[in-house]
Amino acid sequence: MAKRLPPLNPLRAFEAAARHASLTKAAGELNVTHGAVSHQIKALEQSLGVKLFERTGQRVKLTPHGAEFLPAVSAAFDGIAAATQRMTRPASAGALSVSCVPALLLLWMTPRLGSFTAQYPDIQLTLIPSNDPKDIRAADIDVCVHYGDGSWSDCWIRKWSGLELFPVVSPTLINNRPIRSVRDLADHVFLHGDDGREWHTWLAAADALDLERGRRHRLGDARMATEAAVHGHGVALGDSVTARALLARGMLVAPFSLSVPAVDDFYVVCRNEMRSAPIVQLFIDWLFAEKEQDEGRAGAPVAGRVPSRRKRPSLKVIAARTAS
Repeated sequence: MAKRLPPLNPLRAFEAAARHASLTKAAGELNVTHGAVSHQIKALEQSLGVKLFERTGQRVKLTPHGAEFLPAVSAAFDGIAAATQRMTRPASAGALSVSCVPALLLLWMTPRLGSFTAQYPDIQLTLIPSNDPKDIRAADIDVCVHYGDGSWSDCWIRKWSGLELFPVVSPTLINNRPIRSVRDLADHVFLHGDDGREWHTWLAAADALDLERGRRHRLGDARMATEAAVHGHGVALGDSVTARALLARGMLVAPFSLSVPAVDDFYVVCRNEMRSAPIVQLFIDWLFAEKEQDEGRAGAPVAGRVPSRRKRPSLKVIAARTAS
């Protein structure tokens, strides 16, 4: 087997040069000279009997042979890096950086931090409120809990939860200005966490698209809209994951039994090489265990809300929910 493998250093030079499309940048990464990288690539080409790069000035471009060879070399180095991380990173100690949808982070994850700390007291979390897809590839972020359609490519991904949308309002506001039917919403301020499409979808399902809406506030995201509803500033669209605790504690009331499915879902996502890291596995397992506990309690009535009945909207949602 050893006789069939090229030397390691030329392989490293090839992979770095291909990734950067530059011998100079590859040399900087590997802390060697430009000439050393060039020499190693020539040695690899001679060993394989094929040309791997076309050189154009300061840039290099993969030949068809090089393009065919690169995925296998990259996968091998990724595997070595992941195995090294597994061996050197303690399973239940260290630092873990998590990017999470702001509403989910504030209203669902933060209240459960005590549970995580009790189980893993030696893991230090860095929690970043974000739903930016760029976080998935960021080197300083280990795992993401994001809202979307699950179409992120070249990464490990698993659906964590779907969600239903329904109006929520503070008990004080609804006591002062009752909501007995959908038509009563016309007397209230509509709080938007997106561009208005979510409310359009719910009103379509309620056969109330003709409802005359007056005052409305457009907030930055679902978290801000929910907070505004808690403070009595209007009626927002809550969801079955982040608003549940607020309903149970009586901070919000759901005046209607109608809920509509959100167009997207919550997913746990991370780079492929991070999925096998023990500390990441522990966090992901904890996330799903906590969600299972929530689902186990889902049959209990939620204060301030009559039992929900699902109804598919008559108008398909045309854009993803901003569930941050």
